[in-house]
Amino acid sequence: MQVGKNTHIDENVFIKHKDTFVAGDYCNVLSNTMISPHTTLGNHCLIDRFVLIAGSNYKFTMEDFSGLGGGVRIWLQSNDYTNSLISTKAQVTGDVTMKKYSGIGCNSVIMPNNIIPEGTVVGANSFVPPNFPFEEWSVYVGNPIRKIKDRNKESVMAEVAEFLKESK
Repeated sequence: MQVGKNTHIDENVFIKHKDTFVAGDYCNVLSNTMISPHTTLGNHCLIDRFVLIAGSNYKFTMEDFSGLGGGVRIWLQSNDYTNSLISTKAQVTGDVTMKKYSGIGCNSVIMPNNIIPEGTVVGANSFVPPNFPFEEWSVYVGNPIRKIKDRNKESVMAEVAEFLKESK
């Protein structure tokens, strides 16, 4: 496990692949979280309480200044409930990547094979199907998920600059 400076991982966090787990500087992974895929966190990342990131054979990546709210579920492998039996063989699979400045709100579900673009956020209690076509710097909510507005990039980047100034 590689952990950067000023990074905190609560003692009751379960990380399956400790040999490939990487967390940058100033990250927090909070209590009762389970991480089973190969995982890389950038700098200034937050994984809140009771998060589940599942799919041991795949890769989960969070780039700098990204965050997961409490209770988020990220699936990197799942059954195809429409076309297949519910079994131990996953038919829907793929890595999940969160680009810089992205976030997922509390209790949302992210299905396999998704890239959350730079600056994009998903509101609380939303469902993201596999291969969803996101746009950068946008706000998405709901089930079915839909774009509701553009995100204020100038405001977010001002906050990032403030964080960087404070962490020196």
